Amino acid sequence: MSGSWNPERRALLPERVIHISSPTPWQGSWAPGQGGAVLGAGQETAPQLPVLTPEEKRVLERKQKKERRKEEKKRLRESGAAQSPPAKRSGAQLALDYLRGWAEKHDNWRFQKTRQTWLLLHMYDSNQVPDELFSTLLAYLEGLQGRARELTVQKAEALMQKLDEAGGMDPLPQGKTQRIRQGSCTDTAHLEASVV
Repeated sequence: MSGSWNPERRALLPERVIHISSPTPWQGSWAPGQGGAVLGAGQETAPQLPVLTPEEKRVLERKQKKERRKEEKKRLRESGAAQSPPAKRSGAQLALDYLRGWAEKHDNWRFQKTRQTWLLLHMYDSNQVPDELFSTLLAYLEGLQGRARELTVQKAEALMQKLDEAGGMDPLPQGKTQRIRQGSCTDTAHLEASVV
């Protein structure tokens, strides 16, 4: 049985009289030859509606709900009160807030791999991680564990080697060079301390 109304099925259903005070969208248009009405003491004339199966009721309710939402959106659009969804915060902002939360030891702080990954990828960029948070980031790196710690140290050592090979010529911006030196010294010292 499908969820749509089958007119042939109406002949098989017992007819019930439903009294309504105002027309509803699902009624459609009723003509005298389509079902008749029952008049009783103090009652208004109402069309007879077929009994709907639970499936048909559910489909009908969904359609009504969809139409109501559509009309509500239309009213909002016409009144000019359509609200745009709040702007989502960028990955950079979320990662920096994560770092601040760690520094302040909030009770609701929890480890988030994506935030940590962003911080590790952008730690040497002063445009991404402000100078005032870089020392906090270095303190955060002290607690770094596992593969992330190993890769961070390898990356710092490789960057230091690249700087040493460049000699007097600085291939990287001054701020980034200073951060690499700070980060690599901290990372290497902590790694060696944890091994001993």
